[in-house]
Amino acid sequence: MAVFHVASLNSKLSLPSGKQQQSKFTGQSVRAIPIRILTVGKKRSQGVQLIVDEYMKKLRHYCSVDDVRIKSNPKNARDVVAQIEHEDIAVMGLIRPDEWVVMLDERGHDVGSEQMASLIGDAGNKGAPSLLFCIGGPYGHGRQLRERANVSVKLSSLVLNHEIALVVLIEQLYRGWTILKGQKYHH
Repeated sequence: MAVFHVASLNSKLSLPSGKQQQSKFTGQSVRAIPIRILTVGKKRSQGVQLIVDEYMKKLRHYCSVDDVRIKSNPKNARDVVAQIEHEDIAVMGLIRPDEWVVMLDERGHDVGSEQMASLIGDAGNKGAPSLLFCIGGPYGHGRQLRERANVSVKLSSLVLNHEIALVVLIEQLYRGWTILKGQKYHH
């Protein structure tokens, strides 16, 4: 199993600037890369969990997908910096050495649905064993994840809480796969 270095992966994960009209992979064969979604946060509301379950079921028609959750502030630190560090350590402990890591961050690259589809296609066709999307806790991501991430993207110019970010992400992953497969999107 090859170990990828962050610098080489950054060059392989191309996020074209501007809004694309069509993914560069539309109509082509794209490997069904396994996707993991790691969320730092508190227990989900029932409504959010219902939506997540619905989209997970839809996504599994295209690839395997896992929903991984880490409790925010796992050591009950009172200091924000300590809280971020503890979450960072917990997240880093779950990242596989050769996994492509996409950090969701309000300062990341602004991507549209077509670019998300291209990101999935790039990862699948360039040999990544899996793709991990990281949604941070209430105070954001720690230093280690920021250094390890292969690419940072934002889902919106608005700051979203972890539950809303998860719903938006999973819907966009499903939409991305429908784009890649040239299929009509079904709500």
